[in-house]
Amino acid sequence: MEPNIFCFHFAGGSKYSYRQFISLAADNLRFIPIELPGRGARVRETLLTDMEMMADDLLDQIRNRLDVPYAIYGHSMGALLAYMVTVRIIRMGLNKPLHLFVSGCEGPSAARSTKGISALPREEFIRKVEAMGGFPDDLLRQPEIINFFEPILRSDFQSVETYNYEPTTKLDLPITVMIGDDEQVKYKEACEWRQETTHDIEIKIFPGKHFFIFEHTQEIINNISSSLGLGIAAKNP
Repeated sequence: MEPNIFCFHFAGGSKYSYRQFISLAADNLRFIPIELPGRGARVRETLLTDMEMMADDLLDQIRNRLDVPYAIYGHSMGALLAYMVTVRIIRMGLNKPLHLFVSGCEGPSAARSTKGISALPREEFIRKVEAMGGFPDDLLRQPEIINFFEPILRSDFQSVETYNYEPTTKLDLPITVMIGDDEQVKYKEACEWRQETTHDIEIKIFPGKHFFIFEHTQEIINNISSSLGLGIAAKNP
């Protein structure tokens, strides 16, 4: 049976953020994006500004789907949430993931690179978002786009900035950490993930800024598939 890969999105993202992963993955790997309130198909729901509540929401959505082999993947805010959900799963005695894949995120115990962004004045806030490379520049010049995404981004950043790390029993599962070579998360900070597992971690560095995942999607899919013992699992472009 092909494993499910539950995907948690980054700040400002939605379940649609992983369209490219779904379209490129071969049949032996199923990417299943999970969405937080206040965006995408859940746009009418209230935004959350607390990581603990976010993790609870995500776990509620997947807890009845953990009886088959699965892994968890998250990028940036989604990486931190992936860790938090995994901790909850193990504490509850549920079937644990085969592997935890995280990208664009420091180890949970490290100082957050997004500190202070959520409270910046609009123009400075937009410049910070632009610097991360997550939105096409032309979209960030359109008032209707900014008016829609700004509250989502601010609430997500606020959640990350107010996250309180609490050391817990190390996870008994492998962790793969992926970062860009031109983003705020540096190799030393990526190494902080070693504190969270009894296994060795694997760190992969890709060319690019914070959203390198969209420039190297096929390679990331192949790395995930290989780590799960499935061989190459990306379609030909």
